[in-house]
Amino acid sequence: MSHQFGRRRLLHMSAGVVGLTGLTALPAAADSEHQKFPHVPGMHGDRRANEMWYWFDDMTLYHRIQEVTDAFAAMRDKLGENYVKGVYDTWLEMCTSPGYPRNFAAFVAPVRRPLRVLSQVQLGILDTYYRPGDPRLTAAFSDFGQGVLYDPRRAEFRAEVHMMAGGENAYGYHIWHAFLRAMMFLDIDRVRWARISPLIGFAWALQSTAKPKEREINPPLPGGTVRRMASSWLSRTPRQLDQSFLSWPYPEGSA
Repeated sequence: MSHQFGRRRLLHMSAGVVGLTGLTALPAAADSEHQKFPHVPGMHGDRRANEMWYWFDDMTLYHRIQEVTDAFAAMRDKLGENYVKGVYDTWLEMCTSPGYPRNFAAFVAPVRRPLRVLSQVQLGILDTYYRPGDPRLTAAFSDFGQGVLYDPRRAEFRAEVHMMAGGENAYGYHIWHAFLRAMMFLDIDRVRWARISPLIGFAWALQSTAKPKEREINPPLPGGTVRRMASSWLSRTPRQLDQSFLSWPYPEGSA
């Protein structure tokens, strides 16, 4: 698929995709290692991962919290109405230029404050359910990419499966990577994002292979396939991931 067609799609997806952030007023005991999550009839997949992705979307997309709303408004004021597409397009243009990353860091510098808010809320929700370095977080991203987390609580939005919007053409991973790089170059939780960035690429590769449906209980990929992809993606540096995310709509070498 061409870059031009992909970027047109981003115009329609941008408001929701970058909304994969946010945290305030989560359930009181949600950060407990032994938290008992309420039973949800019809739910499939890991219970903790379902809960994390449920609140991830709820507080940043479906019932967006005020902090995220204000951060997005501040970015719109600085970068224009199509600020999400603007950040992504600028990253795409600059990431192969001799001036990268200095030129991209200069471009996003005016939105340092709202990016810091987005980073804090995004890491906050991850940390609520998984301590930093918890190997279960890798599994949560793996389940997300494979589309095996089925949550009936999202039926009203016709999105029962926790996965990146767009199905097999999930452009949101590219946008997420561009925003993550903006945070890193502005030294906003840089070390944390360097560790998490391969998980985003890993999930993208899995979703590109599994091609899950947004309203169905999807089968998992074969274990050997997941292990091979983990071996390939989880060792990649952020700079290597820059190169990986130049590929549209699937990772290079994917069908």
